[in-house]
Amino acid sequence: MLPWKRALRPVAALLLAVSVALTPAVAAADSATESAPHSGWNNYSCKPSATHPRPVVLVHGTLGNSVDNWLGLAPYLVHRGYCVFSLDYGQLPGVPFFHGLGPIDKSAEQLDTYVDNVLAATGASKADLVGHSQGGMMPRHYLKFLGGADKVNALIGLAPDNHGTTLSGLAKLLPYFPGAEDLLNAATPGLADQMAGSAFLTKLNAGGDTVPGVRYTVIATRYDQVVTPYRSQYLDGANVHNVLLQDLCAVDLSEHVAIGLLDRIAFHEVANALDPAHASRTNCASVFS
Repeated sequence: MLPWKRALRPVAALLLAVSVALTPAVAAADSATESAPHSGWNNYSCKPSATHPRPVVLVHGTLGNSVDNWLGLAPYLVHRGYCVFSLDYGQLPGVPFFHGLGPIDKSAEQLDTYVDNVLAATGASKADLVGHSQGGMMPRHYLKFLGGADKVNALIGLAPDNHGTTLSGLAKLLPYFPGAEDLLNAATPGLADQMAGSAFLTKLNAGGDTVPGVRYTVIATRYDQVVTPYRSQYLDGANVHNVLLQDLCAVDLSEHVAIGLLDRIAFHEVANALDPAHASRTNCASVFS
């Protein structure tokens, strides 16, 4: 076998594992794309209420998109009276559905434009951001380097890779496969940027994890198999609330994908973070709320 083919193995294994996990959601996304805007989600005529004065922008994870990542959380928040919006970012030419693979600094520029559009449509002065995986980390670049702190009240991350990931150990294998790291950088820069120790993350985390004026919440799961170790998701700094899902409900077995797609215990904690003045205790019974 040629060396470059051997080099692809660890990357292919990762993409295959995540693709298999997301396949049902992607299939649902194809049929849901038309209906989402008409159910109050991505409804640009929505005006925030006095109870929920800020629009919520949902930021999908790697290999996700604006529909499949939010088939659970978006309706959950709309039902509670929020104006909810979601964007696609990090698209690669010729790759449908599976987004978040482009350079993360460029993805943050897409988020910048999208938030401006949402604020203009809703008349709000600030938005709240909720992101899953890369979508919980990428907005920090927007907040720190693109002026986003002036437009954002809170950032809530579901299993965000704030300090990078070993990709369940696969990244540690790259030095043993000549050319693999260069291939990863060239083909999927969004994945390369998320590797622990990358130049992107070194710059992002230099000088501290947070910026003044923004509230941060991190919701992690002990069973995360993608952002490893899971404690690397936590942030340090003022206005930070780090939460372990199993501290809220010990029998919650959600892993990296499920925490963003369907975990109503995590959703309840998101709602608390969006409206801390009216927060209620999150526990195992929150699955029924």
